[in-house]
Amino acid sequence: MPSTPEPYPERAADRDAWILARRDDSARAALDPRRPYAFLVEDERAEDGEVVPVATLFLTNRECPWRCLMCDLWQSTLTEKLPPGAIPEQIDHALANLPPARQIKLYNSGSYFDPNAIPVEDDEAVAARVRHFERVIVESHPALVGERCLRLRDLVQPAQLEVAMGLETVHPVAGPRLNKRMTLDGFARAADFLRDNGIALRVFILVKPPFLDEAEGLEWALRSLDFAFDCGATVAALIPTRFGNGAMESLGKQGLFSPPRLATLEAALAAGIEKKRGRVFADLWDLERFSDCPHCFEARAERLRILNLTQTVPALPPCKCST
Repeated sequence: MPSTPEPYPERAADRDAWILARRDDSARAALDPRRPYAFLVEDERAEDGEVVPVATLFLTNRECPWRCLMCDLWQSTLTEKLPPGAIPEQIDHALANLPPARQIKLYNSGSYFDPNAIPVEDDEAVAARVRHFERVIVESHPALVGERCLRLRDLVQPAQLEVAMGLETVHPVAGPRLNKRMTLDGFARAADFLRDNGIALRVFILVKPPFLDEAEGLEWALRSLDFAFDCGATVAALIPTRFGNGAMESLGKQGLFSPPRLATLEAALAAGIEKKRGRVFADLWDLERFSDCPHCFEARAERLRILNLTQTVPALPPCKCST
């Protein structure tokens, strides 16, 4: 008979080991430390309503020190710190192979301000390569928002610096169990710091994180949007929670997680846009895995793309399915 899955630990101190034990280390990609692991240009609606091209670089660097329950980004990270100069070289390579763009995202599967991920010595060289963009967007854990953030703000001028932080969910039970080691008060303090220092805030929110059912997934995505905008966010990205890191599959076997239905993501995005408190986007990567209906999927995916770009809510495409 199959063994009973080991329950998810109630003690925070035990969660890192539980999460790490469920990893398949062979899933970690073999990466070149002097090349980004991916890069592309995508359209995004800007703060003034114009749709602009955005260069998105997925930088190769050392794994994040936090072990978030739902995270699979470690699969595209290194186990060792990069030497100074590698990150600027990655940026050079990407920009040389991309069409022109007006904004740039420097995403690194963790926190830009983690010195073990992005060497502090590289900040000036990075800024020299990106300050010609209108906006420079980096990501960070709230705990690392501080003086280095201010230095980067000054170095990238005249570009506007924007910091993306993962709020994930404001659910009082599910949130702490994600093992992010972050409180809502801590998130709000980091958001206040950014606002007080002229740095824009982008927020990542999970749609249906572990431990919530479908209705709760929608309700708490919307509550999390309200909290993000209360904290001064100008844009929020809704990310449907996925399988794919081992830990989530284990929770699924215990009945503690299943991915959201496409309809839940659609409803969260539409309701978020209708709040008219800031731009709300849905993450459309690998979207088909959330759909149960092949007949209407393409039309619904296109509708989500239109919602992202126009921040308006067209009618759902007709289909006999119930998803």
